[in-house]
Amino acid sequence: MQLENAPAPTGQVDHGPALQYLTFALGDEVFAMDIRCVREIIQHSNMTMVPLMPEFVRGVINLRGSVVPVIDLQSRFGRARAQVGKKTCIIIFDATLADEKVELGLLVDSVSEVIDIAQAHVEPPPQFGTSIRRDFVHGIGRVGQDFIVILAPERALDINEMAALAEQA
Repeated sequence: MQLENAPAPTGQVDHGPALQYLTFALGDEVFAMDIRCVREIIQHSNMTMVPLMPEFVRGVINLRGSVVPVIDLQSRFGRARAQVGKKTCIIIFDATLADEKVELGLLVDSVSEVIDIAQAHVEPPPQFGTSIRRDFVHGIGRVGQDFIVILAPERALDINEMAALAEQA
């Protein structure tokens, strides 16, 4: 175990503190989100459809007596609706609305693992070439030779923006 203020052992480079991220798949792409906002992961189950909602709101679920809206992340990113498969699950996370925590569910193809990424290995979002809106991306995390898109849930899943889209629907 290395102490926080101790120098890195010879041959190792200290990349600063690492944060933990939950990784998940949407199609062939791997994304991550800060584990601190994730409450739990549940299996996909029946949802109740809500009329006049935008395409990306798949419905609501009953989570221990609470009504939790489920957002189809593929659709939220402007893609075709997600196809439900054997590994499809819902990530329950805390969103913020007017300084109040609100539970939302994210429909994803599968959940992979929790990984550590040093802050020094997180680059700002690229100016172009991402498959989703740039403001939805917190950064690009380097994990070995791979890169993982780290979402900014406060922007990608902004309740005010999604509510405005629901009103337009």
